[in-house]
Amino acid sequence: MTDETMTEIRAGVVLPARREEIELRTDDGLRLVGELAVPETRAPVATLVTLHPLPTAGGFMDSHILRKAAARLPALADLAVVRFNTRGTASPRGTSDGRFGEGVSERADVAAAMRFVAERGLPAPWLVGWSFGTELALKYGLEHGIAGAILLSPPLHRTSEDELLRWRSASVPVVALIPEHDDYLKPAEAAERFAGLPNLTRIDVEGGRHLWVGESQTRRVLTEIVRAVNPSALPMPAEWPAASVSDS
Repeated sequence: MTDETMTEIRAGVVLPARREEIELRTDDGLRLVGELAVPETRAPVATLVTLHPLPTAGGFMDSHILRKAAARLPALADLAVVRFNTRGTASPRGTSDGRFGEGVSERADVAAAMRFVAERGLPAPWLVGWSFGTELALKYGLEHGIAGAILLSPPLHRTSEDELLRWRSASVPVVALIPEHDDYLKPAEAAERFAGLPNLTRIDVEGGRHLWVGESQTRRVLTEIVRAVNPSALPMPAEWPAASVSDS
């Protein structure tokens, strides 16, 4: 295959997958909008249940790392990717019912997503939280049968010490990516806050920033997600046959 038939995998490139608009129903009667992306021709080996950054600061299901995970990882790593807007959050997909609950009422949103995963029979669900989404993962993840958790830029603002310490006896792996130049929790403080959690792997990312802007940071984050969830898919290719690529 010649170079002319290949496309570099960068921002805006969407690799083949089966994509479906979904709705989640919470126990308190709300409708949450979202999307499921699964490998085009194979069964997924694991599932990423993504929890987006703070909606009052612009976070939503299309926040770029989560959007690119859904655009790339079904094809590159045989992963299913669930994205959704938490209560009161809007995106091009639509607006979820309700209003922002400061991470408290969103407990029901996490439960609705995990119920959807179970109903669909999606395998090995990992929670992937980014910023505010990490708070939801840490607060409520152990209430569900997760295979693990990945924390991107955890601020640890809304997670209490008691909630954090629950993970001390958890049997599932946790991976925390800490940007060197994070706005909220830098590596030295993260080392202190996460001390004593035996199943947590802390990855301090040199040059990293809270929002993971730029293709090099995007690739680093997606690589670490795949390393945790399906390492046999590494190294992931940087190009894909042009005929099966679309632009978002």
